[in-house]
Amino acid sequence: MNISGKIIDYYYNHKRALVWRSTKDPYIIWISEIMLQQTRVNQVNDYFLRFTNRFPDVHKLAKADENEVLNYWQGLGYYSRARNLHFSAKYIVDEFNGIFPNNYKDIIKLKGVGEYTAAAIASICFDEKVPAIDGNVYRVLSRLFEEYSPTDTATGKKRFNELAVYMIENQKPGDFNQAMMEFGATVCKPVKPDCEICPVANQCKAFKNGTVLELPLKKKTTKVKNRYFQYLVLIKGESVFIQKRSENDIWKGLYQFPLIESKGIVFPEKFIESMRFHDFVGADAHILKISDEIKHRLSHQLLHIRFFTIKIEQFAHVEHYDLIAIDELDKYPVPRVIEEYIKNSLF
Repeated sequence: MNISGKIIDYYYNHKRALVWRSTKDPYIIWISEIMLQQTRVNQVNDYFLRFTNRFPDVHKLAKADENEVLNYWQGLGYYSRARNLHFSAKYIVDEFNGIFPNNYKDIIKLKGVGEYTAAAIASICFDEKVPAIDGNVYRVLSRLFEEYSPTDTATGKKRFNELAVYMIENQKPGDFNQAMMEFGATVCKPVKPDCEICPVANQCKAFKNGTVLELPLKKKTTKVKNRYFQYLVLIKGESVFIQKRSENDIWKGLYQFPLIESKGIVFPEKFIESMRFHDFVGADAHILKISDEIKHRLSHQLLHIRFFTIKIEQFAHVEHYDLIAIDELDKYPVPRVIEEYIKNSLF
């Protein structure tokens, strides 16, 4: 049996029981693949069930209000994925009469769908012979063929696509792509690969030459940007001020407490004595508590967040914010870090 056949056979016998693997409905596969972007499999299951129970088909998703879609996405992060799903659902209803496109060429036109996701849907649902290459697959291919081309260059991507096209030949494309992804996630892992149980170890060039942990290679390194957020939880009676993020930045479309962003590290004592703070909350503000610094990591950003819970009587900037009852907060989609603060620390 060739390498592809052995990996597929291993997949048949050892694949994880994931709820979306019981169907070839392209809408369901689409939702699962978008959720799996930037999110680990073991974190997705409950969110997937909750989301698809509320929006079981493309028509229900297209008709939904954006706030509700974001609310059901809350906790998964990278909220642009949810907005893109909502946008594309309306596009499918308008342009395809609610019928999910059935080929790679049309699927990749959906907002938020890239080459990998389009290939995964096209191969799994419509048996189109296109390789789906994600980080897991890059890792498997680079080790099997001891390929040192950087995975984040045009030349490298072309080379890995050639290898995947070679391997998918004469295989069921949906099974092949899922098998490769699963194999990379559970056997050919980044740091501690299970080479001793690998069914193709004797055909793996990197294993033979002792270079498994050197691969895959990347050329670029991403610099992490530090940002410093001071959230002002302004309480007036039994209500609190919030604002919808509308700028083209992280968490667009989600709600937050009034925010003052600083350029560098902020010490709480200095901050509450600053003119910027007093101009914002006024002279009659009473600070109830100040949180410890919370570090919240995004893909290329590290947020340093502190919450200042403050009781106020008047608020000079009321025209820029919504005043809502505190017990209504759970109706508004918020970033995960704010959700955790509301749940665990607000009172």
